[in-house]
Amino acid sequence: MSIVVTGATGHLGRHVINQLLEKVPAEQITAVVRDEAKAAEFAARGVRIAVADYNRPETFDNLFATGDRVLLISGNEFDKGRVQQHTVVIDAARTAGVALLAYTSGPGSLTAALADDHRATEQVLLASGLPYTLLRNGWYHENYTENLAPVLAHDAVVAAAGEGRISSASRADYAAAAVAVLTGEGHENKTYELGGDEAWSLDEYAAELSRQTGKEIAYNSVPGETLLGILTGAGVPEAMAAILVGVDASIAKGELVVSTGDLSRLAGRPTTPITEAVAAALKG
Repeated sequence: MSIVVTGATGHLGRHVINQLLEKVPAEQITAVVRDEAKAAEFAARGVRIAVADYNRPETFDNLFATGDRVLLISGNEFDKGRVQQHTVVIDAARTAGVALLAYTSGPGSLTAALADDHRATEQVLLASGLPYTLLRNGWYHENYTENLAPVLAHDAVVAAAGEGRISSASRADYAAAAVAVLTGEGHENKTYELGGDEAWSLDEYAAELSRQTGKEIAYNSVPGETLLGILTGAGVPEAMAAILVGVDASIAKGELVVSTGDLSRLAGRPTTPITEAVAAALKG
């Protein structure tokens, strides 16, 4: 039996592999990557590296073995048919007879277009008959803290989220939940709604940035159409900009507040506060 992680050199995947290495022998871990060179660090630590691409189904032939536990990390190529990409992995896992396939989905409460691929992938997974775990990841701190340059340049957080609140957590927190499922028992055919312990508003986020930087940083809530223009003007492709504006609309409606406590329970610890994420990002 091995634990197989797709997208292993992505932002979330790296956290998952590193945390798995703290719990299981390296030879029991398979990192699925598109670029073997990016996985050199893992290979040096004894992790098995498998090269495969969601867009080339044949590369997943014989990649999985009976009894494997698989983490399917959702793809980020929004323009290449993510559901079909995910289906490639699910079909290969079903053929192999894996013991569990865990999928990093999105919150069940989310109605924004971003959730469409997740809901469709969930349907494919449930129809496959595979033992599954749905890890419905909420918003990441890093969606904000990795994009501080324009905020600090203009002394403003600009969004179309109104007074909505966000139960975000760090990538490391979500990775801890995935590792708990991959290494634990009793998670078959379960759905976990995952989010941070404390919800916060973008007004509070701007106030925290002000506190930690000593600058006066405001939160400017703008209409969705205005934000779309700002994002496309900054070079964000229109399709992606529209997705981001849609998420802000969902935030305004309270759809990214997750209050189940599933994430901290699975991780076995409180989730990382946004204040810590801001401090880490500012240290850089």
